[in-house]
Amino acid sequence: MGFIGSGYIGSTLARLAVAAGHQVVLSNSRGPETLADAVAELGPRASAATSGEAAAAGDIIVVTVPVNAFPDLPAAPLAGKTVIDTCNYGPQRDGHIPELDSKSLTSSELLLRYLPDALLVKAFNNIFFKHLLSLARPAGTADRSYLPIAGDSAPAKAAVTEFIESIGYSVVDAGSLAHSWRQATDTPVWGTPYGPTSNEMGQPAGEDAIRTALATATR
Repeated sequence: MGFIGSGYIGSTLARLAVAAGHQVVLSNSRGPETLADAVAELGPRASAATSGEAAAAGDIIVVTVPVNAFPDLPAAPLAGKTVIDTCNYGPQRDGHIPELDSKSLTSSELLLRYLPDALLVKAFNNIFFKHLLSLARPAGTADRSYLPIAGDSAPAKAAVTEFIESIGYSVVDAGSLAHSWRQATDTPVWGTPYGPTSNEMGQPAGEDAIRTALATATR
């Protein structure tokens, strides 16, 4: 697993991935040396690199950066790779992007403009990082939570589903990248099914809850 961005979601996913037996290569915008403490905490399955090196090293790459950083992503090493897009658009942080403000594009479709040869799957953008850590459960557990994914490539969705299942979650297929607005910021499936952020442990969200939330989203 390669990580471009090592903030709250990225570092939490890396922690879950290492616990599930995956190798992880972390990167951020400040350089590998700034990730020394994170790598030491994660242990021998983790290393740090530049974003280009992390993109080249991973079989699956997690892109978890601000939307306004999309132009800086290393497109060439991501060509043909399965890329998990965890990103949410926030005009206050990212500045106003006309296509996103007008809703003529989803943020994932915008990302695809910068990574045209990547196989994008939207995932992990709808859950609070502390809930992502605390709600992971083994397969077959009655209170296992579900996460929505969206994408245009069936093989990429299958690879991401396998990864998500390995770290303690099940999956609801939310459709294509064009439909990924159903899990965007402030939609019914964004955060709410897993409980308020004030409850750091969260609450499990089953398949029916996630499907209902997706279905009731409006644009």
